[in-house]
Amino acid sequence: MVLSNLTLRFKGQENDVVQDVSLRVRRGEILCVVGESGCGKSVTSMAIMGLLPKSATQISSGRMQISSDEWHLVTDRLPAALRGNEVAMIFQEPMTSLNPAFRIGDQIAEVVQRHRGGSRSAALDRAEVMLQRVGIANPTQRLREYPHQLSGGMRQRVMIAMALANDPQILIADEPTTALDVTIQTQILDLIGDLRDETGMGTIMITHDLGVVAEIADTVAVMYGGQIVEQGPVEEVFRNPQHPYTIGLMSAMPRLDRPGERLAIVPGTVPTISNMPDGCRFRTRCAFATSHCATRPQLTDVAPEHGVACHYVPLEKHVVVSA
Repeated sequence: MVLSNLTLRFKGQENDVVQDVSLRVRRGEILCVVGESGCGKSVTSMAIMGLLPKSATQISSGRMQISSDEWHLVTDRLPAALRGNEVAMIFQEPMTSLNPAFRIGDQIAEVVQRHRGGSRSAALDRAEVMLQRVGIANPTQRLREYPHQLSGGMRQRVMIAMALANDPQILIADEPTTALDVTIQTQILDLIGDLRDETGMGTIMITHDLGVVAEIADTVAVMYGGQIVEQGPVEEVFRNPQHPYTIGLMSAMPRLDRPGERLAIVPGTVPTISNMPDGCRFRTRCAFATSHCATRPQLTDVAPEHGVACHYVPLEKHVVVSA
């Protein structure tokens, strides 16, 4: 899947909430989109899925390509026939995504019948296979249960089973482990990785956790203020971060080899949409900002497939940075 130059705003706002965002995820690849809350990650994923209401949002540019099909997002959105079929999504909180009034089996079977047709019995058989596939014990029993009867980790597994029921090409996972404890979080991440290896689907993982990125990602895109500020292979970005925001995020991560060390912070807060600065949107929090940063920097390659949106890359030629 290729997303090109997505720009959108909420109606009534003067500034774009997402600005010129381009992403690419290849078959069998996991792309992590990382950044603070409010940076535009989830809005981007909802735009990809075609779930943003036209009454509240305005897309001014953007194209999306899946296999040989292409959509101009200003006038088109992902057809309903493809949502849940070619492209599927796991939402952040499964308890609000699952219908509390319907049994688990019926909810998965509905997704299967909506796209594949067939009998309810065949769809329930497929639902049982999917529950077993995502590691839920006693799947026959779970089909008859309601969401409130399952733990948080099991509900998230149900959401994964539902998303993968029709063997999608692309899976979008929006903070799928946020509400789970560390043990269950690891199990869910391992499950997504295993299913990626098994099916070859491309995966876009939305997260604010660099630990998750390090564990599961092949490529990473760092977002700030609705803009991509750095992207590339995860090993390259972690080895040689070049944008001041990326460096700040990585410096704020606790390290096992430095117990008790005081963590660095990124000063200030993310500006609101109505107060978003021109040019580089990080410049009001950046220690290296100059008047030149009032003009927007373009992504510049500092290594193969490693792009950085900063006027002063490579940083080591302009400033001394300690990671």
